[in-house]
Amino acid sequence: MKTDTLEKLLEELSSGDDTAIEQAFVAFEPYLRMVVRRQLPVHLRAKFDSVDIVQSVWVHILDGFREADWRFADAAHLRAFLVRVTQNRFLDRVRQQQRKLRHEQTMTPADWEQVPAARQPEPSEEAQAAELWEQMLALCPPAHHTLLELKRQGLPLAEIAARTGLHESSVRRILYDLARQLAGKLDPSDSCTETRS
Repeated sequence: MKTDTLEKLLEELSSGDDTAIEQAFVAFEPYLRMVVRRQLPVHLRAKFDSVDIVQSVWVHILDGFREADWRFADAAHLRAFLVRVTQNRFLDRVRQQQRKLRHEQTMTPADWEQVPAARQPEPSEEAQAAELWEQMLALCPPAHHTLLELKRQGLPLAEIAARTGLHESSVRRILYDLARQLAGKLDPSDSCTETRS
C-alpha cells in the first residue's frame, strides 16, 4: 500500500472507523505474518502459524482503535507499534508451547506395553448401559433403530444421514427428541416422530 494511502487510512483509523480498521488489517497482515515466520522455529510450525498470531493481535488491539483513541504520528509509527505487539504475542505463544513441550515425551513400542489397560466397566455399569439401550429402542419406532445403532458406533451425523437416507437435520432432531424423552422432559408415552427423507 502506498505511503499516502496509509496516511489517509491512519487518519480514519484514529477516528475508530471499522472499515479503516479492516483495511489496516488487510494492509499490514502480510508484513506482520512475515515478521512471525522469520522467527518461528521449525519444531513449532505444527503447533501454530503466523495467521494465528496476527489474528490474535488484531482481536487484542481492536478495542484500542475503537475506544482508547490511540493516535500515531504516521504510518511508520503504527507499523512499528504493530510489529512490537506481534512480537510480544509471538513470544507469549512460544513460551506457552515450550512449557507444554517440556512435559511431552516420545513413546516407543516398549513404552506402550507399560501403559495400563483401559478400565473395564463393572457388571453393574454394563447392566445399566444395556437397560438404557433398551429404553432408547423402546422410545423410537423400529425405522429409527438403525440410526441409533450407527450413533452408538460413534459415526458422525453426516455419515448417519448418508447411510439412513435422512437429512442431517432430521437425524439431529431425532436424537435430540430422544435425549429429551430420556431426561424426562417429555411425556414418556411419546415416541420419536417418524421422519421421511
